[in-house]
Amino acid sequence: QQEEEARRKDWRQTEKRLSERETSLDNRFDQLEKRSEKLTNKEREIDDLKLEIHQIRDKQQEKLEKIAGLTKLDAKDKLIKMTEKDIKDDLVGLITKEQKELRRDIDETAQALLVTAMERMSSEVTADRTVTALKLPDDEMKGRIIGKEGRNIQALQRATGVDIMVDDTPGMVVLSSFDPIRRQVARYALERLMKDGRINPSSIEDAVAKAEREIEKEVVRAGEDAAREVGVIGIPHEILHLLGELKFRTSYGQNVLLHSIEMAHMAGMIAEEIGADVRVAKTATLLHDVGKAVTHKIEGKHAEIGAELAKKYGLSDQITHAIAAHHNDIEPTTVEAIIVKIVDAISAARPGARNISAENFAERMKELENIATGFNGIDKAYAISAGREIRVIVEPKQIDDLTALKLARDIAEKIEATMSYPGVIKVNVIRETRAIEYAK
Repeated sequence: QQEEEARRKDWRQTEKRLSERETSLDNRFDQLEKRSEKLTNKEREIDDLKLEIHQIRDKQQEKLEKIAGLTKLDAKDKLIKMTEKDIKDDLVGLITKEQKELRRDIDETAQALLVTAMERMSSEVTADRTVTALKLPDDEMKGRIIGKEGRNIQALQRATGVDIMVDDTPGMVVLSSFDPIRRQVARYALERLMKDGRINPSSIEDAVAKAEREIEKEVVRAGEDAAREVGVIGIPHEILHLLGELKFRTSYGQNVLLHSIEMAHMAGMIAEEIGADVRVAKTATLLHDVGKAVTHKIEGKHAEIGAELAKKYGLSDQITHAIAAHHNDIEPTTVEAIIVKIVDAISAARPGARNISAENFAERMKELENIATGFNGIDKAYAISAGREIRVIVEPKQIDDLTALKLARDIAEKIEATMSYPGVIKVNVIRETRAIEYAK
């Protein structure tokens, strides 16, 4: 019974503790509910405050927009643009200052570079003229050159296309032609004839043929010597031949081959100083005027013709481009092309390097000859006597005597229509028929 009483007592105590704990939990739950309600009210108050703040901001923005006459986006854009302009002005000023300083440094460096190159490469300026004088051994030789009824001198003039004057200067015979190769052929032939002593139409033809072969050898040798002097290798034989022909070509009175050699040396020096391709610069400069060797045969600008020839014979694109661009016919896009253009301009700009009037005279003579050779049946055409006469040699099988008369008139009419010139130009059409047979 005592045990049962003790057990009941424990139950009552346990029940009491459970009741107290339940009461405590209920009180705590009530407190949590009250706290949750307070938090909910606070959140509601905060949301109301946020809404009120947004409404106040919107009203302030509306008032500011009304005052400024700008929307928010407009004001933002204006601020950005003003900031950009300020930054851009500062940058432009800074860039302009840097550009001026850089340009001054570049100019000083370029001047020093060019002066150094020109000091290291100086040469005399030789201006070729349109006449060559030969000394006669005696007056008797003058008579032999003229020949009976002028046959010898006429044959020599026909064969060479050179105007030969024996009476203008005592003890001298003067060869006049705008084409240096023709003058050189006539000079070699005349020297050979005077040395041999036998002067007649047959020996004249033989001497002229030998002189032409001699000139051909000299042309090849001149091209090879020029390449060797400049120090470039690998130039095709055909291009070297054209380069050698420039020995007998002039541009504004300036010998084209000497000009090309001189400029190739200078181009190499500049390329070496600035780290460009020395071989390309030298080769392109040496060959930049090679088109002038064939401008009397092919129509077009010499830079364009030269570039086409360089491409045809397998030279590199860099060299071809530099040749084509040296007169700005196309835009130079490589350093080497710009070097070629610069050194060519330097050579041309030197006082006394070029003779404008001599070049204009040569151009008129070429134009006169081109008019004549534009007709069918023409073998050769030579402008002589300073352009006062055009001597036209026709193919006898294609042109008969009557056609020759008409041809002379047609050439004269075309000259009148296309050229401006003082005085009168004589059109001399020559038709010569030869019958050759051999006795065996």
